Amino acid sequence: MAIQLGRCIVVVSLLALISPLCMGGGYGGYQGGHGGYQGGYLYPQFYDKSCPKAKEIVQSIVAQAVAREARMAASLLRLHFHDCFVKGCDASVLLDSSKNIISEKGSNPNKNSLRGFEVIDEIKATLEKVCPQTISCADIVTLAARDSTVLAGGPYWEVPLGRRDSLGASISGSNHNIPAPNDTLPTIITKFKLQHLDLVDLVALSGSHTIGLSRCTSFRQRLYNQTGNGLADSTLEESFAAQLRGGCPRSGGDNNLFPLDRVSPTKFDNLYYKNIFYGKGLLSSDQILFTKSPDTMALVKLYAENEKLFLEQFAKSMVKMGNISPLTGYNGEVRKNCRFVN
Repeated sequence: MAIQLGRCIVVVSLLALISPLCMGGGYGGYQGGHGGYQGGYLYPQFYDKSCPKAKEIVQSIVAQAVAREARMAASLLRLHFHDCFVKGCDASVLLDSSKNIISEKGSNPNKNSLRGFEVIDEIKATLEKVCPQTISCADIVTLAARDSTVLAGGPYWEVPLGRRDSLGASISGSNHNIPAPNDTLPTIITKFKLQHLDLVDLVALSGSHTIGLSRCTSFRQRLYNQTGNGLADSTLEESFAAQLRGGCPRSGGDNNLFPLDRVSPTKFDNLYYKNIFYGKGLLSSDQILFTKSPDTMALVKLYAENEKLFLEQFAKSMVKMGNISPLTGYNGEVRKNCRFVN
């Protein structure tokens, strides 16, 4: 059953997936630009007429990349997070430095750490041959994050589409807005609130750490000097801490890699929460979800006990995150090369 809302046509079962921009009027769905109805809102069928094979092409190239290197699933998922938390989901994170742009790739959270750019380049180049200047880099990153999650065994969700690409980047936004491994819980909560993401979203989206690897430099202080008193983090399980010290010395080895979920590092499941429950969260920002707030602790326990509930909430929170401040209508552009503005 379909409902006509002005020029917004939505299927009842997809109402939850339509960005609030549609319901609030936004650009009202006027004609113009590239893609589906060319409206100022996001919806999954945006490219169905203008580039019907777009989703299939993205999925195919992501699948090849993850088959070559399982870690790439986590890298592409993280790329989407680090894009959306800075100026919204607008592919600003993909821009290289140029005359008027200082790239976000050089920020503290991203330098020598953020990956997957070559996969996005390959997807974009393929799409440009099939549907020139139609699919935005922002939508490619969003689709790649969903496809990576599914390939790792996680949930599937319909991705609302129709984002456009930014005309600039914000290295200061990247340095200040992205939650850091050693942030306090109140700081992390504030950073999520600034993106209109709540406590449930915070705990569910942290569950993306069920896959991927982290560098020694991101958790070293937990092993040797958590509070400046020369002692290890008391919430870190002792045998796990000893194991980590074996590969993460007091100095050197900054880039030594460790799985965020030591039990099933390439499988998207709820073991991340079970690890935290037993004091085996790798990052401080993981473990404090269990130790610093009764509200987040309750959610960790809930997802540790109920994987289905976690997977459902993760999908909902990913849609919500993907709707952070998108550029639509005539705002921004559709880049020809994701690394540079047109």
